[in-house]
Amino acid sequence: METSRVKPGLNGVEGQKEATQAAGKPLGLVGEALRAFALALTLVAAVVMGLDKQTTTVPFQVVPTLPPLQVAVTAKWSHSSAFKYFVVANALVCIYSALSLLASLLTSARKKNLSLAVPIAIGDLIMVAVLFSTIGASMDFGLLGMHGNSHLRWNKVCNVYGKFCEKAMVAVVLVFFGLVVLAIISLHKRSK
Repeated sequence: METSRVKPGLNGVEGQKEATQAAGKPLGLVGEALRAFALALTLVAAVVMGLDKQTTTVPFQVVPTLPPLQVAVTAKWSHSSAFKYFVVANALVCIYSALSLLASLLTSARKKNLSLAVPIAIGDLIMVAVLFSTIGASMDFGLLGMHGNSHLRWNKVCNVYGKFCEKAMVAVVLVFFGLVVLAIISLHKRSK
């Protein structure tokens, strides 16, 4: 009889006991470190975007025969629905990360199986989807700011609000970086 070369648990027959035990185990030190990492990155991203504001003076031509008026114009994160979504979603993911980290720490401190693995995994999946959607919305708005849209005659604004655009980009890159690191660690754990 030929022996299966499939890892135990992957063919649906072998390793069912080990898979059931692993699914019920509380999150380990790596999981807790990842939750702390996610908490810190989403908090920093929300704060960076939430404090993003720049006022600049732009010339405004009223009549061609008169010199242009210098008008102070402010760009804020709250002027964009995509950036509002980014700040609120990152704040919610930050709160979720704190609560799931707390649950993980309490579960590991008591050394009890509280069957939190599946609900936390589902919550993690939902939070990752929310973060990806915020990245997409913010990047779309950011690209409009950088390049404009000639078809709709929207001018680019990042040449006027350089610092504002840079801070918004830093906030988005922080979250994207965090998601990439989490994916790499997840793939590394699966390869063992």
